[in-house]
Amino acid sequence: MRLIVLGSGSKGNCFALVCDGAVLLIDAGFSAREIERRLERASIEPGALAGIALTHEHGDHAAGATRLAARHGVPLLASMGTWQAVRQAAEPCDFIPLGTASTVTVGPFAVSACPTSHDAAEPIAVGVTLPGGASVGAAYDLGRPTQAVRWFLRDRHCLILEANHDEGLLRASGYPASVQQRIAGPGGHLSNFDAARLLDDLYHDALQTVVLAHLSRRCNSQVAARTTVTATLAGRGFFGELVVAEQDGPMAAIAIRGPAQHSLSI
Repeated sequence: MRLIVLGSGSKGNCFALVCDGAVLLIDAGFSAREIERRLERASIEPGALAGIALTHEHGDHAAGATRLAARHGVPLLASMGTWQAVRQAAEPCDFIPLGTASTVTVGPFAVSACPTSHDAAEPIAVGVTLPGGASVGAAYDLGRPTQAVRWFLRDRHCLILEANHDEGLLRASGYPASVQQRIAGPGGHLSNFDAARLLDDLYHDALQTVVLAHLSRRCNSQVAARTTVTATLAGRGFFGELVVAEQDGPMAAIAIRGPAQHSLSI
């Protein structure tokens, strides 16, 4: 079971979960052709796609989703609001609604959702449970982490969490005040400090992997994000893997281990 960052940042976001020869994408924020190219660079056959789960309809998360789903005959998993936002310009493809009270099974992946706070039609965080119990939670374009999101992300073995901006770099970015307020506001994005504070709440002994995602090229840096979050995780006794996602992927595969495998490794 592997997680591969195909790319994450202001210009596009796409993650691949690989299990039992099947692939689930979380978001498809590049063109279909570019996603296929990145999959091939990661030694993944695009024909292994089992489905595409979308967090919301913005282009840096959904640009290639419908074309890729149609081309490979796989379903698009999303909230009804996201589907209505993308379907107007979409190529015909199968759609499976992701609600907050149900779990959808696609291949070996059990996919669930939770509403998030962002300026999109009906944005969600995505949870994926794999055979053996390994659990992945992905939440970005988050605005504010509500109690529902905190509950949804609890006890995950791998967290993909937004660390979009450094607050000082945002103030010095040259963006108009209205744009800065939108980025830092309840419908915008989590800062490095916000991400660290949320991870402090979510930490548990079986948390093995944290991936910091959706870094702004203009208002953040890998060093700033890693430094801020490392300080918090170290204070909680985290000895797992901290990965800062890069825009120009694919990155090296990350092993996703379930609770039994975690126990054996201690």
